[in-house]
Amino acid sequence: MSSREDEALAQAAVTALTGQLALAPKPGLPDPRDLDARLTRRDHCSLRWSAKALVPGLSAMAAAARRTGEPTPGLRTELGAIGRCTEHSVGLAGGGHRGATWALGLLVAAAALNPRAVATDITATAKGIARHTDKRAPRKPSHGSSVSAKYGAAGARGEARAGFPHVRRALDALAVARAAGATEGEARLDALLTVMSTLQDTELLYAAGPLGLRHVQAGARGVLEAGGTSTEAGAAALVAFDEDLHARAWSPRGSAGLLAGALFLDSLPATVSSRARVAA
Repeated sequence: MSSREDEALAQAAVTALTGQLALAPKPGLPDPRDLDARLTRRDHCSLRWSAKALVPGLSAMAAAARRTGEPTPGLRTELGAIGRCTEHSVGLAGGGHRGATWALGLLVAAAALNPRAVATDITATAKGIARHTDKRAPRKPSHGSSVSAKYGAAGARGEARAGFPHVRRALDALAVARAAGATEGEARLDALLTVMSTLQDTELLYAAGPLGLRHVQAGARGVLEAGGTSTEAGAAALVAFDEDLHARAWSPRGSAGLLAGALFLDSLPATVSSRARVAA
């Protein structure tokens, strides 16, 4: 049975996910403007609703980690089983969030293993969990695995096994943008673009190939190099980038899930207090 602490972690993760969904404009990604899903094929209201279906599964993952007490192979296998059940529940509620389920599940479990830990410790613990093999996982190829094999891209598993470097980069981008006076929405969009500028998004590789991936990375860098979303030039570059990706029907979904992971870690009290001590 999950404790209040486990449920609080799960709720924080889902709040981070819905916070990511609320941002606009998100290049090639569902946002509040896309209510009828003509562009991204994902209805924004439906995604917000289905995100709530993650709470029981994420809470169960936190409980499993707290009960196990360390990042063992057994914990990795249990998290995989819970994750597959959670994906089924989310599918019944409307679908979506597969990448976010993987990232948030590992980070929630790592946070449960390390109460009051700072973000870098949590990502390191998540790395320790992810390095184990889920021996009960179905042996069937996915878009991500096939693209990883073809192009050598790290993919979601590689990101986790490296300790979520793009989550850490997003956290750094949030801090820099906030310190420069950006609004919270602008800081989060800059963090999303920071992830998008270097991430080897396997879903995007599958849909658009290496040239498409490089096009998206360059577009994200262009917004940041124009000054970021808090500047007039950066905001104009963001609008143009968004229109370009929607016209091409390219959706860098992997970046959105990792931003949600960063927002989750950013919301944890220990992470906030730690940053306050560093700033002092």
